[in-house]
Amino acid sequence: KLTPAVSVFRRAAGCRLAAATNAEVPVPWSRFSAWLECVCVVTFDLELGQAIELVYPHDVKLSEKEKTSICYLSFPDSYSGCLGDTQLSFRLRQSVGRSSSWFGHEDAYNRDAPVTLQKEHAHFHGYVYFRQVKDASVKRGYFQKSLVVVSRLPFVNLFHSLLQVIAPEYFEKHEPCLETVCNEIDQWPAPVPGQTLNLPVMGVVMQVRIPSKVETPGGSPVKQPQTEPSLTAALIDLHVIRCFQSVLIHVQMLWELMLLGEPVVVMAPSPTVSSETVLALVSAIAPLRYCGDYRPYFTIHDSEFKEYTTRTQAPPNVILGVTNPFFIKTFQCWPHIIRLGDLKMSGDLPKQVKVKKLTFLHKDKAFIKRLLKGIQKKRPSEVQSAILRRHLLEQTESFILPLERYLESLMPLQRSMSPWKTPPQIRSFSQDEFMKTLEQAGPQLTLKGDWTGLYRRFFRSPNFDGWYRLRHREMIQKVECLHLEAICAADLLTWTKDKSEVEIVDLILKLREKLMRARKHQLPVKEELLERLEQSIQTIISSLPEDLQTLLHRQ
Repeated sequence: KLTPAVSVFRRAAGCRLAAATNAEVPVPWSRFSAWLECVCVVTFDLELGQAIELVYPHDVKLSEKEKTSICYLSFPDSYSGCLGDTQLSFRLRQSVGRSSSWFGHEDAYNRDAPVTLQKEHAHFHGYVYFRQVKDASVKRGYFQKSLVVVSRLPFVNLFHSLLQVIAPEYFEKHEPCLETVCNEIDQWPAPVPGQTLNLPVMGVVMQVRIPSKVETPGGSPVKQPQTEPSLTAALIDLHVIRCFQSVLIHVQMLWELMLLGEPVVVMAPSPTVSSETVLALVSAIAPLRYCGDYRPYFTIHDSEFKEYTTRTQAPPNVILGVTNPFFIKTFQCWPHIIRLGDLKMSGDLPKQVKVKKLTFLHKDKAFIKRLLKGIQKKRPSEVQSAILRRHLLEQTESFILPLERYLESLMPLQRSMSPWKTPPQIRSFSQDEFMKTLEQAGPQLTLKGDWTGLYRRFFRSPNFDGWYRLRHREMIQKVECLHLEAICAADLLTWTKDKSEVEIVDLILKLREKLMRARKHQLPVKEELLERLEQSIQTIISSLPEDLQTLLHRQ
């Protein structure tokens, strides 16, 4: 099972003391906030309904709107009939004006992490462990409580594994236990892509690896020896075969809906199925980031309920996971509806999948047959999931490859870089020009269909906009790096020999600005290159009269 390896061992009493002695004293809760925003306890109050009983750390500032959303999203609705323990996920919009409590490390983490694992700027992810058991001592006859982990990080499997360790203990021992857990999390190392991290909590160590952006995505667990537990697998291997099994023959069409950022409603029998399926859908286009909105679990109490259910305009680009039968009528005008499991609403919605005519590609019948044969032969679900995940990954990569090749052609040539001139511009993206390249460099797949129509529709989607903005920013940085390399390779001191003091000072100021920008934006250039440039600046300053040297050293 591809989850973060959880190995149990007791730590020596002096370990933390030794680490604290050797390290700098951290800002209170700085390490905690690198992973989590807060931990909440939501209970059912007879007079108030769902209410937040506790937030930890105590000084975390949640707006009233955020508190209300967390309350309603942390309890399954009454139609789900969840008895015992239930785990689910949600995603909610942050209040306007809120800033990250992890500001200092945010850029460094997102720079090195794959886009699908990056920290959210405008949304929180919630991970819930809900318990409902009979209890004669309670007026309603039931004990109902949720322990909720709120984070900006989309580490679904890690945080659900964390809840499996701490929630049962918390329900027995209450607040002192939670305070201990939060203090332990505040000792965790920062989440650094490319490193294997040991995360101790309550005598258990969760060992996880966050992949870096430069690693090859989607290594198959069938072919690769698992020497280290991978958080990529833990995050995206949401048992996709289980999520899609009842709609397996439509998997090609679901991939297209996600690629194009179409409005989709997932009607499920429980918040667990709802949230798992929405997250599996969103991850179906990895390594592309899904740039539309998505709500793994959505209720009628949600603050965006009116916004998403209005009939005066077309449905927004959002995927909603719902369990309340009320939504059957509310969303009947939506173009794409997926119905899962044995919902108590079958009479109203005869079709399992209702999709407006949209598909551009033909079904891959051979692949679907392979998966169905695997079900008949009782092939392990982990293997089935890996096969499906690999298929979707290859399909997305094949779709993106022609776009990547075209982007490369827009870059200025390295030989056109002059250290004495402003770097040349990147050519503009032309959809028509790109379409002409498809004849020679189209997707390398046997899948037949209207690829041109699919690309044209993709250009109108939020996923293209998000992908292009990111890639264009990376291209600008690449040009900056090439220009820096050209400057460092030039003989700057010789160039200054026949120049006026004004021209030399102007060069020094421009080089300093370039150096500062490279460090501020953490451009992917070697530090030795920047040090060489700094040395060149100092050498040029040394060649100037003393009064100018003094002036420049003061700046």
